[in-house]
Amino acid sequence: MSILTEAQAKAILEKVIALSKADECTATLQGAINGNIRFALNNISTSGVVTDTSLSVMVAFGKRTGMASINEFDDAALERVVRRAEDLARLAPENPEFMPIIDKQTYKPSNTFNANTAAITPEFRAQVAADSIHACKAEKLIAAGFLEDGQSFVAFANSKGNFGYQQATDFNYTCTVRTENGRGSGWVGHALEDASDFKASHDIEIAKRKALASQDAKALEPGKYTVILEPAAAAGLISFMMNFFDARGADEGRSFLSKKGGGNKLGELVFDPQVNIVADPWHPDAPVMPWDGEGMARSKMPIIQNGKVVNLAYSRYWAQKQGKQANARPGNLLMSGGNKSIAELVKGTSKGILLTRTWYIRMVDPQTVLLTGLTRDGTFYIENGEIKYPVKNFRFNESPVIMLNNIDELGKPVRVAGDESSMVMMIPPMRLRDFTFTSLSDAV
Repeated sequence: MSILTEAQAKAILEKVIALSKADECTATLQGAINGNIRFALNNISTSGVVTDTSLSVMVAFGKRTGMASINEFDDAALERVVRRAEDLARLAPENPEFMPIIDKQTYKPSNTFNANTAAITPEFRAQVAADSIHACKAEKLIAAGFLEDGQSFVAFANSKGNFGYQQATDFNYTCTVRTENGRGSGWVGHALEDASDFKASHDIEIAKRKALASQDAKALEPGKYTVILEPAAAAGLISFMMNFFDARGADEGRSFLSKKGGGNKLGELVFDPQVNIVADPWHPDAPVMPWDGEGMARSKMPIIQNGKVVNLAYSRYWAQKQGKQANARPGNLLMSGGNKSIAELVKGTSKGILLTRTWYIRMVDPQTVLLTGLTRDGTFYIENGEIKYPVKNFRFNESPVIMLNNIDELGKPVRVAGDESSMVMMIPPMRLRDFTFTSLSDAV
């Protein structure tokens, strides 16, 4: 029962709405079939398929709200979950920032479902693992990776007549390759819409090359360096920064976008003019649902335009309080760039450091978005347009705000894979000036 058709989902949701005696009611159905395979030490360790379907019901009496969920769908179960939500609402204190449920919306469907990805079989997953493992074994390398794929649906309805339904698929592959002596490490990740475009035998070569090339790393003195950040290395830093693009946080003085004396920096030049970031649910390489978590219809929305902050997130409550227009939360972040590959950016670098990944990123100062973290899985010294030798990993202290004011050149954006962000992101590789490394790390 994991993937319901639109008609099946609508029938259940209409029953729930009709059962409610509250002032307002919203019901959401979600279901998924998720497959995965994990391998480590050149052996498959786990694989499986997880299926689930659940219903959540949120009701309100005045400003008191309650929510309950269930994974049974007969009539008795539906009534049970509605009454439970209503009981909780009657017991809840009033929410001073309560907002009524949204009115009926119009949604333009986005292309989030791909039949090839939905059709992935256990044999497909096993072949991905085999292609990754065999290629590494042949060169006495050790592979550890994870493939996760899935198909899902979401449907929701409320007592004001709003309704939405859409299916989606997902595909994400990551693999770390180590040398047997533990001195070299490489990584590759791939997130895409169409599984038929994926070849593990191709991707694994990237991680293998980096693992072999990163052995016997030399120590460089910490300091400020020109760096080339691969998209996976940049994504974790940028996603941290984008969490502060909230109008309320800025207006209340809790953000780097807060203005001295009150207000926010909307409309101001905050970044290098090369920086352009938009949210677009219908982007062909990174589509997302055409609504946000509240069911508000998304639109294509510029966030940073030629370095200027042109949009902040206004919740319905804060928009009402400030006399502004509320907007839906973005589902993706798309940063524009140029056409150059990472290799071409390297060729144009006289001296610098290439970073494959950043990890263990933590906040140091929210007012400046100063972050600290470590490099990993392939850090290399560049001289006269060539990678000369691997270098030991660094701890860095850097703000993405400063980083995006020190751009030399941007490459071609790609969809980022892995766990850098729960947000779907398209990020270019970037060459930056004066990136701050504060100490060395002996970890590979």
